[in-house]
Amino acid sequence: MDAESTESGRVRIGELSRRVGVSEHLLRAWERRYGLLDPVRSAGGYRLYSPADERRIRQMQQLLDSGLSAAEAARAARNTPVEARDTFTAEAAPAIEQRRERLRAAFIAMDEPMTQRLIDSLFLDVTVETALREVVLPCLRDIGIGWERGEITVAQEHLASQIIRGRLLALARGWGRGDGPRALLACPPGEQHDLALLAFGVVLSRRGWAVYYLGTDTPIGSVIDSIATARPDVIVLAAVEPERFNTVRDELAALARRSQLVLAGPAADAALAAEVGAAVLADDPVTAAETIKVRRSR
Repeated sequence: MDAESTESGRVRIGELSRRVGVSEHLLRAWERRYGLLDPVRSAGGYRLYSPADERRIRQMQQLLDSGLSAAEAARAARNTPVEARDTFTAEAAPAIEQRRERLRAAFIAMDEPMTQRLIDSLFLDVTVETALREVVLPCLRDIGIGWERGEITVAQEHLASQIIRGRLLALARGWGRGDGPRALLACPPGEQHDLALLAFGVVLSRRGWAVYYLGTDTPIGSVIDSIATARPDVIVLAAVEPERFNTVRDELAALARRSQLVLAGPAADAALAAEVGAAVLADDPVTAAETIKVRRSR
């Protein structure tokens, strides 16, 4: 992916196809026959597609599922305003808060079909980044707090986590194909909480990064062994409990000598990071993915 598409949020048709699950051939047909998409040309002559194009495709998919013909669905999708907010604004606060409360209520009721419908609607109306940052992750955090206070059962918390995990993994499909910088993501030994790290990887992927995800409870030695193959520009390790990092200080230092290392999550401590030669991601996962910089070349 060229620099222009990465910085503007526009993508080539192959990446658009991956995100929406529609073949390139069909996307070109919808563009040619119905004028559904509105690409621009990059300096290099490539057709680049915007978040608005992606939202129209998702609208068309839902309309097709409702029984409309392709021509009818395309006409309705074209005529539906798609100026969804790419970032949170004060004006959007009531609607965003209402969506978060409705999703939380559906999770607590263990109403899986309703949660899926609410998430479908959310992803249709706003960008993935806004959906994750302002609704999905805060809702999950609220549920976690409720569980700690004894207000929410383990079953309710687990169901919410698994539904969100499924959505994130669907968005992560093919995320190793990015043409931009490379990121290697993992949780250190003993750490089982990885949903925020998954969300971080999804947003990186949407910005053109190639993502290599090793998952929970990963030995630091295995992360080091992966460097030769993945050739990461940055390695991000995320943990909730401080001891997950504290018990592998020496290994973290060795890892930081091999690649740019960043610590994330509630356990990421600035003093520890400075000691081992790492940086800290202090923002929420979505904002962190949007702002992270590569400081070393491969």
